[in-house]
Order: sequence, then C-alpha cells, then structure tokens
Amino acid sequence: MVIERINDEIVIRIPSSIKFDQVQRILDLILYKEATANSVAKQSEIDKIAQDFKSGWWEKNRDRFIK
Repeated sequence: MVIERINDEIVIRIPSSIKFDQVQRILDLILYKEATANSVAKQSEIDKIAQDFKSGWWEKNRDRFIK
C-alpha cells in the first residue's frame, strides 16, 4: 500500500488483491465522515430524523411485505 499527499489530496494505492467490497465499505465510511464533518446536529436530532424516516418508509412499503 502506498499513501501520498499530493497538493490538497491524499492518494491511497492498494493492491488489487484486496476485495472490492471491503474497499467500498472503507470508502463509504470516508464519505460519511466528509459529509458530516461540519454538522452541528445533536445525536438525539439525528435519531429522531432516522425514526421518522423509518416509520414513513414502513407506511409506504407495508403492502409489499404484508399481504
């Protein structure tokens, strides 16, 4: 593995022997960290949004699972 800092970026080169799904999980974490880096939301607020989303999703999709 090679890690370099080039201008304002960090470049990581990894061998192709690493499974792609493992690389994708790491990239997902990095994207999450980038997206939430400047957030001022409290965990309780995030939990409330997640709960509202889940309940709304269930209401819209219930008929797909319960027949």
